[in-house]
Amino acid sequence: MTIEELLKDKTIKPKEKTGTISRWILEKSLPIDELITFAEKQKDPAKATCIEAIEYATKQNPTIADESVLLFVTEALKEKAPRIKWESAKVIGNIAHLFPAQLDKPISNLLTNTGHEGTVVRWSAAFALGEILKLKTRHNPGLFSAIENIYEKEEKNSIRNIYSAAIKKTKK
Repeated sequence: MTIEELLKDKTIKPKEKTGTISRWILEKSLPIDELITFAEKQKDPAKATCIEAIEYATKQNPTIADESVLLFVTEALKEKAPRIKWESAKVIGNIAHLFPAQLDKPISNLLTNTGHEGTVVRWSAAFALGEILKLKTRHNPGLFSAIENIYEKEEKNSIRNIYSAAIKKTKK
């Protein structure tokens, strides 16, 4: 079965589709660059499912991600669809530690998404920024102050808690 056939199959539930693609990535029966090439040409729902599969896979094994994955999800943060934004942010949170010298653009795009109207988009951006902050990279001085400003403006405690936890871990 191809990715396209899987995504078009109405008898398979969405989470099952995501799980299947994720398994294919982890088992290396689907090269991640092939999935990215496919996803780039898809409409938002299919693209988001592909990114969610990458998120599942990188949560289990971050090292499956290479620079092309980082670049793809960094650009996807600028998409209009909220689900694409939030899944991309979660992927970055999972893999940022592999690319400490290449986080300028992801950070910039994530900071933009902290002002998004969607709670899940802001939560995911907070997760990724928190993971980046915990890495204690050269970005920390500027990122730390940006996160403190975002924290002050954020109304949702669930999101504030993510920032607070990351700030506490960096102070240790």
